[in-house]
Amino acid sequence: MEVKVHDGQVEKALKILKRQMAKEGLLKELKKRKFYEKPSVKKKRKQQEARKKRAGKK
Repeated sequence: MEVKVHDGQVEKALKILKRQMAKEGLLKELKKRKFYEKPSVKKKRKQQEARKKRAGKK
């Protein structure tokens, strides 16, 4: 992933980078891997995400 900074607009480049990372799910993945997640909690979270996905398709 690459974001170019034009005319010293670092804030704008950061905003674009964060948007791209969110779109690809990288921020969510980083937060998820920050701490150990028990298998039971992981299973519940995955089920909840699947429910959200199914509800969003309607």
